[in-house]
Amino acid sequence: MLRKKEVPGRLRCRQEVSLGGWVEPSITQTLQISIADAVYAAAVREALSRSGPWHMESVDTPDPAQKCVLVLDENAFHRLPLPLPNPERVVLIARKAPELMAHAWEAGIVSVVSDEDPLNTVLLAIMAAALRLAKQQVVARASGISPRPLPEVAPIAPQSHPSFPKRCKSQ
Repeated sequence: MLRKKEVPGRLRCRQEVSLGGWVEPSITQTLQISIADAVYAAAVREALSRSGPWHMESVDTPDPAQKCVLVLDENAFHRLPLPLPNPERVVLIARKAPELMAHAWEAGIVSVVSDEDPLNTVLLAIMAAALRLAKQQVVARASGISPRPLPEVAPIAPQSHPSFPKRCKSQ
């Protein structure tokens, strides 16, 4: 049986169901990468290319107005105007300097990794930011006016019989 938007004879792509009930194919996530160290930036791009469907744009000056994940080093971060729109989609790769961490915290950035961390840790932070961005987009679409009401969540009924610990009889 075919699901919505499936074509006979084609492989199914990964699908996600939004709150409105529509079935959408998983799309490539866009990343703006602004890392001055060319060797480190190439390593990040190579690791990302092996980890999933990413559209990577290497930029000198990231554009926070675009709805994508921003992967920045501290130089690119200092060039951004504050306050940042949606700082939860920013991944900052920086030194472990207390003043820099405080500045990132004040800007609302939740994904800060060290330039000394393993590349897998950096990838995990990027994936987390992408998931937060995708979740925001689903919620934004679901919060609009829709001809169909959103499904209600059924409450979990409490157990009818309270459970008490059983006592062992001693003889």
